[in-house]
Amino acid sequence: MNYLEALQKRYSVKKFNQEKIPADILRNILQAGKLSASSLGLQPYKIYVAESKEILEKLQSAFYNPSQISTCSHLIIIAAKNHIEDHYIDGYFRHIAEIRNVELESLEGFRKNIDGYRMAKKNNMADWNEKQAYIVLANMMFAAALEKIDSCPMEGFKPGKIEEILELDTNNERISVTLALGYRAEDDAFQHNKKVRKTDEKLFKFL
Repeated sequence: MNYLEALQKRYSVKKFNQEKIPADILRNILQAGKLSASSLGLQPYKIYVAESKEILEKLQSAFYNPSQISTCSHLIIIAAKNHIEDHYIDGYFRHIAEIRNVELESLEGFRKNIDGYRMAKKNNMADWNEKQAYIVLANMMFAAALEKIDSCPMEGFKPGKIEEILELDTNNERISVTLALGYRAEDDAFQHNKKVRKTDEKLFKFL
């Protein structure tokens, strides 16, 4: 299956069949999230993976339409940072120096660039970080489609309820978006609907 065929088959599943995704396939999808592009490489988010029956049952009450949560294999929860603190940047550059085997001093120019971006975005840092979280979402959806795993991106939830269940420090991070993963149920009628998209003429404008 090529990538266009995978995307054509993909739809936002309303009901899964409760079958568990094999661990190696789940790992591939998570790695796609890990490898996502993020502005300045900062990855200002964390990816929570809800897979136990107990946690999925608790999370159902946080969704306005819990049918996907009650039947999915895994629920991916992406939380974006509210701020990018100095200590976070310090850790980021130590990690770069270690991975690339370079001296911290050689990265000072890059550090100044990042500090400049932080100053420019200081009043809407949370929004900037959330945009990065949605890039992760898109990559994981695409990877899932290629792995023949069904998905449903979901924003219809009570953020405070999820944050309470996961015991998040909301001074540091907040829930951005979630992604249910699994295999479509045979009686999910939505899978038979033809995909509706704008025509090329209406969607694309070549300049």
